[in-house]
Amino acid sequence: MSRLADLRERHPDDGPRKPPVAEPFYLPTGDEVALFEKCHRNQLTVMLKGPTGCGKTRFMEHMAWRLQRPLITVSCHDDLSASDLIGRYLIRHDSVHWQDGPLTTAVRQGAICYLDEIVEARQDTIVVLHSLTDHRRTLTIDKTGEVLEAAPGFQMVISYNPGYQRMLKDLKPSTRQRFVALDFDFPAPGHEASIVQHEGGIGRAEAETLVALAAKLRGFQDRGLAEAPSTRLLVATASLMARGIDTRRACQVALVSPLTDDAGLLEAMNDLLDLTFA
Repeated sequence: MSRLADLRERHPDDGPRKPPVAEPFYLPTGDEVALFEKCHRNQLTVMLKGPTGCGKTRFMEHMAWRLQRPLITVSCHDDLSASDLIGRYLIRHDSVHWQDGPLTTAVRQGAICYLDEIVEARQDTIVVLHSLTDHRRTLTIDKTGEVLEAAPGFQMVISYNPGYQRMLKDLKPSTRQRFVALDFDFPAPGHEASIVQHEGGIGRAEAETLVALAAKLRGFQDRGLAEAPSTRLLVATASLMARGIDTRRACQVALVSPLTDDAGLLEAMNDLLDLTFA
């Protein structure tokens, strides 16, 4: 028996990671669902572009459910290495075994691999994705000598926030042009109110008030606010309100305070809360 086969025999894969049974709630804002389905059917890689908290991750959860594919999500960061994605040898007692990383697991199982905030990863890490994002659909594991062909159903999806990343990092053109790009943004007011109402468990009027407040707070980006209040923050605020927390206090701790530590901006936004809930 070869060394690689021996390693596999002693440490087999854990088996498929099943898609969720219950449908993750998602309200389409356009034709993104149909477009993604066609990309998946045609083995095209996809890039989701949009601000933090606008629904990109929930969209992926929903699409994995619709397509009945396992979803493996990786939150990228500065220290993410190629080995973190592909795998590494581990020492266990008196033996050494190979442990697949999340990318390798997705390739073997035909899962959707979702790399969230891809530009946070190191460039040398991103390069290992290239052979999976073109006609080859292969992954080379140098440490084991394997060249894996992606199983049917495998799809690579990445996401990032262009507004935030433009000032710090960006994807190389050689990487960007390997993906179909779907643009996301905060939903229209009525649409966003429906999401906040459903996810936060509050009434329609309360949801509309929160969305109107968020629209005013998003205007503070012209005054130096780095990130606009997201739909995710609105849902968190609504969840506190639904559990009996005073509306103004819920907005202060879940909607305003997480946005900045700048004293001047916080004072201005708290003044807006006072006017809204006077």
